[in-house]
Parts: sequence; structure tokens; C-alpha cells
Amino acid sequence: MNNFLELNLHAEILSALKENDIVEPTEIQQRSIPVLLEGKDVIGQAQTGTGKTFAYAIPLLERLNPTLKGVQALVMCPTRELSLQVSKEISKLAKHTKIRCATIYGGVSYEKQFTELKRNPQVIIGTPGRIIDHLKRGTLNFKNVSYLVLDEADEMLKMGFQEDMETILSQMPTERQTSLFSATLPAFIQKLSKKYMKDPVFIHISNKTLTVSNIEEYLYYVKKEQKKDLLLRILDYYAFGSVMIFANTKAMVDELILFLQNHKYKADGLHGDLKQISRDRVMQSFRLQAIDILIATDVAARGIDIQGVEAIINFDLPQELEIYVHRIGRTGRAGQAGTAITFATSRQRNAILELEAFTKSKLIVSKIPSVEEIKQQALKQLSNLILEGLDTASMNHKYDSVLMDLVKKTTNPTPVIIRLLELLDQKTNKEYASIEEVTFKTRSRLKDKANFEPTKRKKSTSFCKVEINIGTDQNVRPNQLVNFFHDELKIHREHFGKITIQKNKTILEVNEIALRYFKNCHTLSFGGKRLTIKPIKKGAEDSAQIKKKI
Repeated sequence: MNNFLELNLHAEILSALKENDIVEPTEIQQRSIPVLLEGKDVIGQAQTGTGKTFAYAIPLLERLNPTLKGVQALVMCPTRELSLQVSKEISKLAKHTKIRCATIYGGVSYEKQFTELKRNPQVIIGTPGRIIDHLKRGTLNFKNVSYLVLDEADEMLKMGFQEDMETILSQMPTERQTSLFSATLPAFIQKLSKKYMKDPVFIHISNKTLTVSNIEEYLYYVKKEQKKDLLLRILDYYAFGSVMIFANTKAMVDELILFLQNHKYKADGLHGDLKQISRDRVMQSFRLQAIDILIATDVAARGIDIQGVEAIINFDLPQELEIYVHRIGRTGRAGQAGTAITFATSRQRNAILELEAFTKSKLIVSKIPSVEEIKQQALKQLSNLILEGLDTASMNHKYDSVLMDLVKKTTNPTPVIIRLLELLDQKTNKEYASIEEVTFKTRSRLKDKANFEPTKRKKSTSFCKVEINIGTDQNVRPNQLVNFFHDELKIHREHFGKITIQKNKTILEVNEIALRYFKNCHTLSFGGKRLTIKPIKKGAEDSAQIKKKI
């Protein structure tokens, strides 16, 4: 299938595709659309940015009956932003049809959604929590649903929607078509598909490289305590017009917002604790360029689609390999060049090698810009800024009186130009904290993923073994697990020894000093599963001592 004409789609759909300059289907569209048009269930494993929305939306619109009232299709998404994005894309395709969509999500008033639902939309796009709310209120029912889509199912799982997803699926008519799209297929998603799908066709899209060729990927090694100092240098050296900075925790997002605002940058941020009205305000400011730096956690940024983002900065190394691809895919869109910059510490070198093996692309290890290089770059930017406007400057008569006054008072223009440059220039007078260059004595090697030892422990340190109830079934990776416990329980990497991941459990070697931090482990969930922890028995006495500590 080289174009959409070969699919014999309705004229209204073809017209909408043509109006949006969409001619050639992507690989996921080529392989999914014909199968879905036959009425078969589909599991599509594909990364963000592969065109999966149209892959399920085109068959959805083709198979719906615009004359029937009531909900015929449900598209379930993990976040408000993705729900709105999907709704926008489906509305584009349905422009010339009589099919109506309604978008329902949490964090906003119910009134507008009640009004939309009273208009009898055929398609509902929404998040699990708010969908269940409407089901309980009786403002939504699924008795006529014939088409169900689970978009970014793995993200819904990570965000704790496991129970909600099961609740919604259990209330669906058994006679329906189901499509599930996900970047990864953890154990619960596979279980879900077996339980609620009928002989699904599995479609896997794997790229030679997962990152985009027009994105330049740079890597800066830096000490953890100097990352913020490096951030200032990077922002001034590159002088991006718009940049997104990713951090792994809400606390770090808040810290970076305050840090950059105190240094006079136009920055703001997004994370899960923000109310919807505040999120909307921040996003509007970024879109209108009232701020040029947006700082966000991965969860808060899901579904955000902003054109013209010049660069992505990974202030924190992503906790999962797939997340790196999601992050940097926000720049370099629509054929434009983009830049992705990642900060890493020397301890994260193995994680970088693992990342490069996953994406099948190399990050360019870069030297930290010196103060002199930043100043020279600032002067070049100043020169370019002036030269860009020369063609139209002669048409501007706003400053005629000032020019006449200057001509009367001086005959030499050079000092005048220098003085103007001094007034314009700020960055060349700026002071920066010194940053120590990170060097490596020997080349690090990528270690086995299932038996990864983050740091070599000293012989004098006493380590013990504990078992947690998650493993390869939950797609657990050692680095991901270490980062998780660091963020949630404040346990540092050096307190972990060998990590052995098995099918449904993981054996951790933990410094006895750090055992007390695991006391609240039972309150945490990982991949939608509540964590439990128990000591590995070496002897009754040892086991009792470990139990006391955790």
C-alpha cells in the first residue's frame, strides 16, 4: 500500500487527508489499517511519532455509523494532553462527516463535559479516571460500543490505571473490535489482551534507529552537584529560541524553575501536582513564547504537542530507555533540525552505553563550553541579530530624531556603535561558576542487564540480600529500579550491590546501613503492582535482624 487511495476509503476521509497533505501512509498505518478494516483485533507495538493515531482512527471512522445515536467508539488515553491531541487528530479526519467527538478528562469542571455528552457523540476520547466517573454518574454508557482503542496502554499501566482499565473493559460489550497500541508490552498488557481481545493480530514496528536523523544528540559528562552550573552555560552557549528541559522528579522541576527564574531566564514548568488551570497557563505561555524554557517531568509532558521546539535537554537521565526516545522526539519535527542534549555523571556511563545500544545511535560526547567560548558565541549571536534586520531598518523612521541629535554631537560613528553594542550586550559580562571536567581512566563496558552491579562496594561494607516481588514480567531493569528507589525512598546508588532480576522477583544486595529506608516500601507501586519486600534467609538470626530494620 503506497497511498491511501488503494484502501477504498470514504471520499470524506480521503478529502480530509488531502487537505492535511497526508498522502503516503507510515509503516504502522500500512500494516494496521487493512487488518482493522477487516474487523480484526490488533496489537500494535510502535514508538511515539510513528503515526499510530491515524492507524486506528481511519478504520474507526470508516466503520462507524453517523446516523446512529450513542457512543459507538471509545479511545482511552493515559493523560489529558494525549486525549486532546488524539481528539484533534480524529476531528481533522472527521471534518467532512457527521461523526461527533467528545473529550473527557479529569482536572476540569464536569459541566462542559455533560453538555458535550448530551449531544450524543459517536466517539469518546478520554482518561480512565474520568470515564469511570461518568459511568458511575450515568452520563455515559457503553452498550452500543463496537470499537475500542487503548492508546499508549503501557503508560496507563505506569500511571496506576491498571484497576480502572479492567473496570472499563469489563463493562464493554463482548461483540466489539479492540485495538491496543503500546510502545512496550509488559506482562499485564499481555494478560489484558488475552482476556479482552479476540485472536489479535500482532504488528511490531521496529526502526533501524529509534531516534530521528535530523536531531543532533550531544552528551555532557558532569558532576552531579555541578549540573545546574552546566545548564546555565549550555543555555547561554546555544541560545535556543525554545527549549524543553526534562527532570525525573517534581521536586527537581520546582528547583530548576526557581533556579532559572532567579538567573533571569523566562522559565516555567509542569508536573503532576499542578492544577489544570496552572498547567493551561504554563502551556499557553510557552506556545505564545512568553516563556522560552519549559521544565517538565515525563508524566506531565505526555501528549504535549508543540511545534518549533528547538532543543530538548535531559537534565536527568531518563529512568527508562524508551523515555529518551519520547523526550527527544519533541524536537526536530516536520523535517526541522533539532538538538538533544543529555547530562550524565561518570557513574552513569554504563547507562549511556545501554542507551546507545537501544537507540542504535551514538551520542556526541562534548566538551563543556568555556567562559571565553560562551562570550565569543554571544558576540556572534549579537552580530547576526543586527545583520538580520538591516534590510528593513532603513524603513524605520522611529529613531530619526535620535540620529539627528547624534550626528550633531559627534562626527565619528565608531564610538556610537560600540556604545550601542555595550548596551545590547549582556552575556559577555556574565560570570559563571567553574566546572570540573569529567575524565575517564579506562573505557567502561556495557554490563549484563539482568545482573548489573552499579558500583563496586568496599570490602569493609556489609551487604545483605532482600527480595522484592517484581521482575522481568514487569519489564524491570536494574538502572530503572535503582533510580526508582532513589526518587521514592532516597536510597543512593552506592547502597546497592548486585541486582539479579528473575521472572517475578528481584534479588537486591543492599547495604545494611540503608535497610531502614525500605520501611515504607510497602506503600509503593511499581508498574501498577504493590511492592512487597522480604529478607533472603541466611540464618534465623540474620533474617530476624533484617526484618527489624525493614
